[in-house]
Amino acid sequence: MTSMSSNRPRDSDPLAPHRGRLLGLAYRMLGSRSDAEDVVQDAYLRFAGAQDVQNPEAFLVTVVTRLCLDRLKSARAQRELYVGPWLPEPVFDADGLSAGAATELADDLSFALLLALDRLSPPERAAFLLHDVFDTPFHEIAAMLGRSEAACRQLASRARRAVRDNRPAPAATPDSHARLLQAFSDAVASGDVKQLAELLREDAVALTDGGGRKFAALNPIVGADKVARFFIGLAGKTASQSQDMRIEPAAINGAAGALLYLDGELDLTLSMAIDGEKIAAIYVVRNPDKLRHLPISVTH
Repeated sequence: MTSMSSNRPRDSDPLAPHRGRLLGLAYRMLGSRSDAEDVVQDAYLRFAGAQDVQNPEAFLVTVVTRLCLDRLKSARAQRELYVGPWLPEPVFDADGLSAGAATELADDLSFALLLALDRLSPPERAAFLLHDVFDTPFHEIAAMLGRSEAACRQLASRARRAVRDNRPAPAATPDSHARLLQAFSDAVASGDVKQLAELLREDAVALTDGGGRKFAALNPIVGADKVARFFIGLAGKTASQSQDMRIEPAAINGAAGALLYLDGELDLTLSMAIDGEKIAAIYVVRNPDKLRHLPISVTH
């Protein structure tokens, strides 16, 4: 079966059946929605110029994987120059980035997982995602990565152990997640450091990504008391510098989160990782480059 026939309708989209999986794979590989879209577009151009493609999905997944591996080489060099903690680009449409598989992690787009993936080598990341998230057989992964099947199994196994060690567990239920987020917001608004600290795990960490473009902590903030004081201080400072501040609930990377608007402009996204009934980590993205694809203004 060939693809890209010259007789196909011009307005048809050959990527339509695969776009969600391709974007989902590229986003998990790169941690950037904008880069993921660029990669999928590049894959489409290569697909359009290919001849006699027998399996379009396998072809596209292979191309996307290899393009992502190439990008990760330069991304690692750029990351060394990044100002402060790096966080993934937040996304609203988690359902549109689903792996479309029946694996345990198929619908997990949490920052906790993405940051765990970021600690892996690019080949480990690819092997783990393709097998454990996208349910791709190892013989196909071997062909994509240009390695033996045994080597790909080893890559995925090492990655699996590293991901398990770096993700908070167990995952919170959606209701528990939403409840803790609301309690966090209430405690910040009250200015009560003790009340806020009680919601946090003792070794809780806060990561704030300003990318050198907006104020953010240049290092991770660790410890319940320090995290609580930071957010209450930030809330007071922010409120004093804007005429209008509003917080909107939002599903960020598939879980309850919040958007902070200052004078009608999106200033930051906030999401968190939950461990049981405590907040294990808080992620704040302020870098404007990572918020461009989100709703930037709100109508009053």
